Parts: sequence; C-alpha cells; structure tokens
Amino acid sequence: MSEAPLPAIRSLPSWLLGRAAARGRALVAEALAEQGMRMWHHVVLSAVRDLGPVAQADLGRGVRLDPKDLVGVLNDLQSAGLVVREPDPRDRRKNAVSLTEEGARLLKRCEKAARAANDELLAPLSAAEREQLTGMLRRISGTGDL
Repeated sequence: MSEAPLPAIRSLPSWLLGRAAARGRALVAEALAEQGMRMWHHVVLSAVRDLGPVAQADLGRGVRLDPKDLVGVLNDLQSAGLVVREPDPRDRRKNAVSLTEEGARLLKRCEKAARAANDELLAPLSAAEREQLTGMLRRISGTGDL
C-alpha cells in the first residue's frame, strides 16, 4: 500500500488512527484465520460467552451487527458446533444462544492469538506507553472505562 501523497494528510490524527487500525485489524484477522476463525465470528463468539445464554436479538444489538448478518454468523458457528440456539426459557418465541464446550476452547485459543497480534502491533511502545495509548483511545472512541 502506498503512502498518502501529502505530509499534511499523513500527519492528521484521523489518518494515523486509520492506518494503525487497519494494521491492527490485519494482524488480528491473520491470527484468527490461523485458528480457523473470522473477525465477526470471533466477536460474536466472545459476546455469546460474555452474555449467554442470550436472546439472538439482544446479541445482535450488543455487537451492533445487522440481524441478517448475525444469522449468517450464527449459522456458521452452530454448524461448526461452537454455539447452540434453543428456545429462550424466558420467552419461547425467541432463540437463546449459548456457547458449547468446543466454542469455549476455540475462543480461548482465539483470544490468545488476538492478544499476541495486539502485542505485535504495540511492540514499539513501552508498557507505560501502551497503557497510556489505550486510555487515550478509550476516551476519544467514546467507549469510556470498559
């Protein structure tokens, strides 16, 4: 990929953040692919672990994924034996999604791979700089204290 043509553009924080984000996504996507996982599949699997059993609609809102796209991801995950969809015991009209044991094992491997990819991304920074950068990114991204 070639550099932007003008130094003024390359010095904009938004441009730099975009480049860093693209590099980070590429590193994580590659690490996840080595585990047989795609980015959105990892996001959904992680959310199911954190929220599950979770209504499919609530899951979609939680990860901000279009319902049609979520159905495709869940179909893939269920076909692979990583999640199960069953009637929600609180509301039988809804599906509740839960993580399987195999899903939990794969998620642990994926999280380890994603951490290693992020370590590679942040390798030029000291531990204190990493912490400072993460704090600043939370503030400007609007995610606050997670």
